[in-house]
This record gives sequence, structure tokens and C-alpha cells, in this order.
Amino acid sequence: MPLIYKILPATLWNAALSSNRFEGAAIDLVDGFIHFSAASQVEETARLHFGGQAGLVLVAVESERLSTALKWEPSRDGALFPHLYGTLAPALVHWVKPLPWDGLAHVFPGGWRL
Repeated sequence: MPLIYKILPATLWNAALSSNRFEGAAIDLVDGFIHFSAASQVEETARLHFGGQAGLVLVAVESERLSTALKWEPSRDGALFPHLYGTLAPALVHWVKPLPWDGLAHVFPGGWRL
């Protein structure tokens, strides 16, 4: 099953665990869907939108588990990105790993594409 990825502050993820639902980060709430990235897109997403930010996590979700609420839509440079129209239940998450900032770039966890 292909994994899709969400980068977000660990504090937001911890709040989602407490409430048993993730409704999205500020940009998601404004846009009306939760932004995800495919494996081939997530490193650029980190660079473009999260540069210099510490305290992040990388959330991996099996795309098929999101059913018809997941839409692949054109975004950056016309590439199709996964957008979730609805909330994300933590039970649907495959794994969550820290995404530290080393002063130059985010350090993706070993085997993160698995």
C-alpha cells in the first residue's frame, strides 16, 4: 500500500492523539482539506514549507485506508498531491517519527519510505 505523508508540529499531533482526531494544521483549515505529500514530494515539501522549523513529526498513512475522502489534485507545478477531505483518525496512521532540523535541513528517519 503506498504511504502518504504529513509534516506537522509534534504539539499538533499530540493534541490529535488526545482528541482522537486530527482536523488539520492552520493551512489545512483555511484550504478545507488536509495536505499530504507522496514519498517523491515530501522532502521538497519539508524544504519549501518547514525550513528551519524544529519539533516536527512525519506522519505516514496508507493511502487506501482513507477511502474516497482522499483526492489526488494538482498543486505545486501541476503535480498531483493527496488531499484528505475530512479528519484523520490516529488509528489510521501507519507510523509517526520525529523529523528533526539539523541546522541545514530536516533529517528524515532511516527507512522512512517503508
